[in-house]
Amino acid sequence: MGNSALKSHLETSQKTGVFQLTGKGLPEFPEELQTLTANLRTVDLSGNKIEVLPAFIGNFLQLKSLTLNSNRLTILPDEIGKLKKLETLSLNGNQIQQLPPTLGQLKSLRTLNLSRNHFSKFPSGLGTLRQLDLLDLSQNQIRNVPAEVSELQAIEINLNQNQISGLSAEISRCPRLKVLRLEENCLELSSIPESILNESQVSLFSVEGNLFEVKNLRDLEGYNKYMERFTATKKKFA
Repeated sequence: MGNSALKSHLETSQKTGVFQLTGKGLPEFPEELQTLTANLRTVDLSGNKIEVLPAFIGNFLQLKSLTLNSNRLTILPDEIGKLKKLETLSLNGNQIQQLPPTLGQLKSLRTLNLSRNHFSKFPSGLGTLRQLDLLDLSQNQIRNVPAEVSELQAIEINLNQNQISGLSAEISRCPRLKVLRLEENCLELSSIPESILNESQVSLFSVEGNLFEVKNLRDLEGYNKYMERFTATKKKFA
């Protein structure tokens, strides 16, 4: 991509606070964006070939939305934790295996999309994200959901298409969790904690495509309680 095209993008972004440059095959995060650290609220560099998110990302203190879907990122810099106004972080379709501990400092974050990456373990340290609404970890290689999950504030957790065979009963203690998606995993009926049905706030528990027939959930203690929540939610949005 020519310098003149980038220059015109930068000039537009100076006025709008939005920088969007998708599907251009960029090999790296444009250094020229450093001239806009005080302006930018939205950055979308999806569909490029970016392998490294530079440390200077931490200087974009006004940033509310950062989207780097379908790139080649393997790690995130610690400096990402400085983005105190960031509400949306979308990194699906990269090669990330773990998150820096500083990610837990993103106190405004509402949406964290880590779908289609290389996570084999459920990422830790996300319980400090008090505003988190959606955590998307679908299409990874996660095998277990640990007890630490109870600290999450998320309203929806998407774990579809992983390799999950173990699910901690502590997930039923997530204070705001309403939607739990676990489709196409490796769960047996005996692996489903009954507390999700009879003690949690979950009103949509999606488990199609596991190692049991969904209709057999009816045999579990608390299924009727879960169905009451499910039906009440459906009526609310009907």
